[in-house]
Amino acid sequence: MSFMPATKLIGFTLATLAALALLIGLGVWQLQRLEWKRGLIAEIETRAKAPPISLAEALALAKDGGDPSYLHVRVAGRFENDKERHLYALADGAPGWHLITPLVADDGATVMVDRGFVPDALKEQATRPQSQVEGETSVTGLVRVPESKGAFTPDSDPDRDRWYYRDLDGMAQSMFGDKPQNLAPFFLEAEEGGPPGSWPRGGQTRLDLPNNHLQYAITWFLLAFCLLVIYAVYVRQALQAPKL
Repeated sequence: MSFMPATKLIGFTLATLAALALLIGLGVWQLQRLEWKRGLIAEIETRAKAPPISLAEALALAKDGGDPSYLHVRVAGRFENDKERHLYALADGAPGWHLITPLVADDGATVMVDRGFVPDALKEQATRPQSQVEGETSVTGLVRVPESKGAFTPDSDPDRDRWYYRDLDGMAQSMFGDKPQNLAPFFLEAEEGGPPGSWPRGGQTRLDLPNNHLQYAITWFLLAFCLLVIYAVYVRQALQAPKL
């Protein structure tokens, strides 16, 4: 009886070790992501439950290089309803639009307010005249930073007022021609309010972020264990098999 050539066994062992290192590395990376996601969720919950701050405080934080994301902000001012824009979204599986309307605060600053979701049939203002807020008003909402276009995100169509991601600069240009000097560098997503069944429907931000990194880590570690078992079985059978 002769055995598996040493060179073949060494090559197979090296390939197995490389794959094992990759699988274990992916598992460890997912554990690191797990800790990061837990910290992010805790921070979002803390910010979202904290008392609202003023727009001036949020602007100061952003100016100093801080991240005001998910902070509650309260601002008083007037909506410029004629500059309303529409951001495509799904709510409960139904297509529709978020109403993005600039609000000029009492101190002169301007902030883009995501007033909430309306179904596709109510995109045009003429179909929902009761949704227009005139005169002095107060808005409380969560700070949401602008987005960049993703690899699979459609191109926005400003001419048809169809936006597919939170493009602050693009929306500002379509509204004002030139970006206002006093424009806040973020959006303010209005919290849910108004009578049931009214439009737009605010409070669309999901605060219950999915956290599946532990399951992913376990999967990678199980694959590493299975690889070891396969390696042990293969080598045992190869060493015991006669050379033909």
